[in-house]
Amino acid sequence: MKKGEDRMSDKKFFTYKGYPLVRMGDQLYYGNMYDNYVIWMQIQEKEKVGDLEVATKVKIYKMATDDKLSPIEAIVKQSEKPSLYSALDIAYVWLGKQNA
Repeated sequence: MKKGEDRMSDKKFFTYKGYPLVRMGDQLYYGNMYDNYVIWMQIQEKEKVGDLEVATKVKIYKMATDDKLSPIEAIVKQSEKPSLYSALDIAYVWLGKQNA
């Protein structure tokens, strides 16, 4: 490792439409933490479809990454969607408007 390099720079995250997407259980984080905002998604309900569990209710929060704000103050926008795909779709739009 060269001087000044970060070990995290060696790690690759899964991306969706150019933004990192990280999942931990029923929570997903979408976006770059070094940007002003990131999206936090919570899978609230799931149903079994064949052998898979499919999200049927997902809450989405657009949050400021400013660590001086409390988690409640950081939430600037929220929504609820009936699938993970539609949640990711609106999350992508929110991040795209932020970076436009």
